[in-house]
Amino acid sequence: MKILVFNCGSSSIKFELFNMTDESILATGIVEKVGMKGSFMTLEKPNGEKVKFVGDVMEHKSGIEYILGVLISEKHGVIKSLEEIEAVGHRVVHGGEDFSGSVFITDKVIKVLEDNIELAPLHNPANLKGLYAMQQLLPNVPQVGVFDTAYHQTMEPKVYMYGIPYSLYNKYKIRRYGFHGTSHRYVHERACAILGTTVASKKIITCHLGNGASIAAIKDGKSVDTSMGFTPVEGLIMGTRSGDLDIGALTYIMRKEEIGLDTTSVLINKFSGMIGITGVSSDMREIEQKAVEGNERARLGLDMYAYRVKKYIGAYAAALGGLDILVFTGGIGENAIDMREAICKDFEFLGIEIDVAKNKCRGKEQVISKDGSKVTVVVVPTDEELVIARDTYQIVKNLN
Repeated sequence: MKILVFNCGSSSIKFELFNMTDESILATGIVEKVGMKGSFMTLEKPNGEKVKFVGDVMEHKSGIEYILGVLISEKHGVIKSLEEIEAVGHRVVHGGEDFSGSVFITDKVIKVLEDNIELAPLHNPANLKGLYAMQQLLPNVPQVGVFDTAYHQTMEPKVYMYGIPYSLYNKYKIRRYGFHGTSHRYVHERACAILGTTVASKKIITCHLGNGASIAAIKDGKSVDTSMGFTPVEGLIMGTRSGDLDIGALTYIMRKEEIGLDTTSVLINKFSGMIGITGVSSDMREIEQKAVEGNERARLGLDMYAYRVKKYIGAYAAALGGLDILVFTGGIGENAIDMREAICKDFEFLGIEIDVAKNKCRGKEQVISKDGSKVTVVVVPTDEELVIARDTYQIVKNLN
């Protein structure tokens, strides 16, 4: 079965085409700057060849049409006909409380996603555009939605409820949902496979550290806590997001700066985090370089980032009642050698002992803890698209 996976953002469309016979990737790529000047698409073929196509893509449907056309083109195509695509899987950010797992897309499901737009106004509308486009372009091909929030639906009420009037939860479903669930799910299962163990009875903390970042506490394969909350702003310091912030400080800023809700949202989502602290960039590589050159704010940002991650690891080890495996993933988690070392430093009391030599790795699966470390520390590159393809395959197979 060949499955096409889409991850539609507000101005981008990521895609991968899988052959599920051996889970091989037939093509991968992205359309960028959708709806803007200078739109382009990049395609990578199985042989590693990369091709760039430049042309206006004014909306998601035309972008997906463009992708489908390239996939079957004579010169760059990897399949002969669109009939070879037997299913489509979509990344969907927010499923609210309605979905605890991946689902076959029906009109009823789409209505629920539309009702949840207020919970993820930056993400769900773009995800829905991908669904709408495929309904029109390949109406007979089954579609599956895989939700970022679904994996965290195993959290208990004492974990996901906020200390606000309960009536606000009843009226608006204001609670902690958590995100990056597909990534946390993949890397903890993959870490156990690498170590030749099962998730049963294991206490695992997964650190998805990228421009967006979150940590999950996992027990017996189930998420029991995670750092992101009602929105992806809560928790760790991120590239442009503030992470945990005193609500009183936020209202104080609004009053002093005389800014409204929309401007405040932009402030904490786009101009805070590492770019706000350092004034350098949201890119960890650029910040690290500036720190080496003596930039004090860059050094401060790195110290704050590592401290916040370290604090959450300690808290989640307490919540789990111990720790067996610590996993690093995401662009920073997979590649930032110095940051991993800073996070793990002085954690010997918890049983974390990092091997400096083993830690000198980037973008590959690697155990980086010492042989005698009580806690095994592993780097696992994430593969959310593969999880989406696998879920899509299982759901569609069971329809027949």
